[in-house]
Amino acid sequence: MSKTRDQFKKSAKSVKNKNTVDILKSELGYIVHTDNDTLKSYQRDRWSLSEIEDFHGKKNPLPAAVVMPETTEQVSRVLKLCNKNNIPVVPYGGGSGVCGSIKAEEGIVILSLEKMSGLVNLNKKNMTATFWAGTNGKVAEDATEAEGLTIGHWPQSIDISTVGGWIATKAAGQYSTAYGNIEDMVLDLEAVLPDGSVINTKQAPRTAAGLDLRQLFLGTEGTHGIVTKVSFSLRELPEASQGQTFSFNTLEDGLDAIRSFMNAGWRPPVVRLYDADEAQAHFPGKSTPGKPLLLLLHEGPKDLVEVQAKNIKSLCEKIGGQEEDASAVDQWLTKRNKVPSFRELIEAGIVADTIEVSATWDKVPGLYQKVTEALKAVPGVALVGAHSSHSYRSGTNLYFTFAAQPQDPAKMEDTYKACWNAAMKATIEAGGSISHHHGIGRVRKDFLQDEIGEQGVELLKKIKAAIDPKDILNPGLLPEKQKAKKHKGAKPKHGG
Repeated sequence: MSKTRDQFKKSAKSVKNKNTVDILKSELGYIVHTDNDTLKSYQRDRWSLSEIEDFHGKKNPLPAAVVMPETTEQVSRVLKLCNKNNIPVVPYGGGSGVCGSIKAEEGIVILSLEKMSGLVNLNKKNMTATFWAGTNGKVAEDATEAEGLTIGHWPQSIDISTVGGWIATKAAGQYSTAYGNIEDMVLDLEAVLPDGSVINTKQAPRTAAGLDLRQLFLGTEGTHGIVTKVSFSLRELPEASQGQTFSFNTLEDGLDAIRSFMNAGWRPPVVRLYDADEAQAHFPGKSTPGKPLLLLLHEGPKDLVEVQAKNIKSLCEKIGGQEEDASAVDQWLTKRNKVPSFRELIEAGIVADTIEVSATWDKVPGLYQKVTEALKAVPGVALVGAHSSHSYRSGTNLYFTFAAQPQDPAKMEDTYKACWNAAMKATIEAGGSISHHHGIGRVRKDFLQDEIGEQGVELLKKIKAAIDPKDILNPGLLPEKQKAKKHKGAKPKHGG
């Protein structure tokens, strides 16, 4: 009996994977893993759409192999070998990403950094700590706290993410309003380029020696190189802390309060403004029903904490803020990293996700309204809420949560895509940025041109081609060339 076309394709893929594995094992030996359980475990990140596909039994490809190097030299050997043989490589940290930047295709190799973990060096005089890139975030923070110091980076995923992953996604932590985002904390790094060469940036408080090479790896989701070591500029653990909460008549009043104290120079590490629905969902009994809630955590020298809390209270009250039960801050600190898994929700027939965007102060109210309305208009959507959690002198972010329950479970994937499509289009129309800290991945890829223009996308492709001419590192994350899309109300972008 002759083989069908599908059988031929399957056979060809099997041969390709076998050839890849043979090449890797012959050169790299024990660090190459091909058992099915391992391949499945490193197949993807925590993207909600991938969870939906798994739940419905969609057979996505497995990687050809998972390689677990233990040293920078081994990472270099892996990339030299794969570059020579045109084998695509996808770096894997903690797998905590939620945008689909890790997704296996036929013939790819996953390079896991989990064996490259731990503290390399801590210098209390310089206030620096260097870690292998595969170090778990909470492990890294605990190592610095043991010396009375802190990195100050607290993403919600701190228990399951890695310090290298923070670089790859250009992460932001919950204390960012005072301490900055990951790009403000990284002092220097080591990375292996696609051809296997190793680069180390300069460890210095600041340098004006041309282009900052750290930027070639921050937020590039493993497409330019594999970060192997990271050094952070640390800070001392705070002497004192104090929680504070205020309710406001409108979300816009709350935003004005944040803008006023930010521009006055006050910087609480935690600044979270919940819309009325999220305030009641998260803090029932601790906030006024129907009103947005501003949650603040002050940290630092005792005198500074007291003065800052006093002055911010005065500024909030001028805008109609009413002081609420500060124990809501303690509640948030206890529960902040505890969220149901996407799988739990999907098994209950619920499609859910979070979408974080940002805008300047003049655009944020319109952004909130447009995205909320757009999500609520998607059939099956039952819940839409938002909060601001990372603020700056010139604007803030909005972190939307949506939940939908389509009548037909087979429509879960369509509903998910419709929600993201609606939110991205509304963000673009409102003049916001399509991503604040989760990255681009596959979920936002098709909207990147709207963000930076056609010329911007082409420039990214030129940079990628210069660094990785064979396109072996996490290929497929940049959008294909497309006609410029025009959305109602959108202003032309620079370079577009």
